Amino acid sequence: MSLLRVVAVGAVLYAVACGGSQKTDSDEPTTAAEKQRREAKASGESDGGKWGGWRYQGDRNDCFYVVGRRCFKSEKSACNAAKCKTPAACKSTGGGPATVACAK
Repeated sequence: MSLLRVVAVGAVLYAVACGGSQKTDSDEPTTAAEKQRREAKASGESDGGKWGGWRYQGDRNDCFYVVGRRCFKSEKSACNAAKCKTPAACKSTGGGPATVACAK
């Protein structure tokens, strides 16, 4: 009876191992990222490409506050550039660099 079990288990394993073959030569995407890239390309979106580099004007090491695309080292100088009506109206939000704008 144990020989019969061994043969039955062997037959099941053989059937499972050789049961079906996957087609790898099809043109279907194999990963989710590849599928998203193909869908973006089909809809006319850009492929992302490389980042354009430094986004702001000014020294990279002194860019703590931003008004528009211009970097400033201190919040006071950024507020002066924003030309708020009063110094209390100048607000900075976020970080790395913080965005400075006049409160409404």
